Amino acid sequence: MQWGDGNQSAGADEDYAGLVNDINGILQDKRLDGATTGVSVRKADSGEVIYDHFGDVRLKPASNTKLFSSMAALETLGEDYQFTTEIHTDGKLKGKVLQGNLYLKGKGDPTLLQEDFEQFAAELKSQGIQKVKGDLIGDDTWYDDERLSEDITWKDEIYYYGAQVSALTASPNEDYDAGSVIVEVNPGDQRGTETKVTLTPHTDYVNVINKTTTVPAGQKKTVSITRDHGTNDILIEGEMPLEGSRTREWIAVSEPAGYALDLFENALLAEGIQLTGNHGLEMGETPEGTTMLADRKSMPLRDLFIPFMKLSNNGHAEILAKEMGQVVSAEGSWDAGLDVIEEVAAELGVDTDTIQLRDASGMSHVNLIPANEISQLLYAAQPKDWHDTFLTSLPVAGAADRMVGGTLRNRMKTGEATGNVTAKTGSLTAVSSLSGYATTKEGEKLVFSIVINNDLATVTPIEDAIATAIAAYDGE
Repeated sequence: MQWGDGNQSAGADEDYAGLVNDINGILQDKRLDGATTGVSVRKADSGEVIYDHFGDVRLKPASNTKLFSSMAALETLGEDYQFTTEIHTDGKLKGKVLQGNLYLKGKGDPTLLQEDFEQFAAELKSQGIQKVKGDLIGDDTWYDDERLSEDITWKDEIYYYGAQVSALTASPNEDYDAGSVIVEVNPGDQRGTETKVTLTPHTDYVNVINKTTTVPAGQKKTVSITRDHGTNDILIEGEMPLEGSRTREWIAVSEPAGYALDLFENALLAEGIQLTGNHGLEMGETPEGTTMLADRKSMPLRDLFIPFMKLSNNGHAEILAKEMGQVVSAEGSWDAGLDVIEEVAAELGVDTDTIQLRDASGMSHVNLIPANEISQLLYAAQPKDWHDTFLTSLPVAGAADRMVGGTLRNRMKTGEATGNVTAKTGSLTAVSSLSGYATTKEGEKLVFSIVINNDLATVTPIEDAIATAIAAYDGE
């Protein structure tokens, strides 16, 4: 059996006896045998705890950690905050030749797409630059050079959800999975040939090693796409049947600043701007006294929060942590950023002595947060002037639109929770969580947090049942 007997808090209001009994019954599910479950439910208007099942037990929160990092970013940086990317030179334009180096200076923007580098190139050409007699240099010094949070595993770092964090980076599409490329594999023209591999965006920064074979239609597809640890060698192996469906994978690159610089170089060359210096993959710091030739501001946080929270983007959380560290203490590091996150949590009434944060995304299995502290955070955030932006960013149960329902679009698709429950999901191996807001049948808004650890079964239906019980509660 799971740890404990499912009893609610001794201080639970008798007015909620029916809800207490419903949740207690749900927690008897055999899929929770051997697991540890923390559940906390509060009144949204007063913060009073009306249900507490091991709410003070520290548990791994998975991506519910993003509730803390997102609120800290809104409180510290603000809804209108924008990231900046700059193009500098230490030279002068003489005729059509820029006599000097070009610096691509990143300041954390995770939303840079290939088209943005093309726009930079077009802008430089419009200024009369047709040739650069100097080097092309990438500058990622806005943050420190620690690329991965300390608990990322070798397996995770290959894929977009464990991508390296750099102040200079690029994304393949408008999900803005910074530091990754989309690798797509399609069948070859005939049996016995290699499959066709395309990269989005196209870049020579990674090296594709294709060890696949196209096999007759009807045979099993066995294609795998990985990246060799510590390299940018993307290895594609297996067999793909003729007329088989495509296989796609979002692969994280190593040292994404070089990836961004490669896209910029390609854009300059496509625009007809000649490069005569060492324009390969040189990194350096933009000197003092340079001239800024162009810059780009990202969308404001209020808009970035939609892909960030709806799709649970790990890279956004980690970049925001480093950005908060840079803005608050001029140190673009995880340590500085996590300090800011804890400070904001404390201001919102969270007992930071009972939590442990090791990253900003929830990828770490060493993060520890009790359910009662998550519900406290959600309760205390409500009066904040940024709360509407935060609430809008949360996934909505059963909403089919990907940028509305997010990670809840295929959950709670029928019943009282549909379109009602707005909550952050979380998932790691043997960890699942769901925390947010729900309105009862009587129109009362409640705050809830569910964190399940050490589970060996699919437990999201149990979380959905609890959220639905809250939404369906009619006071009886």
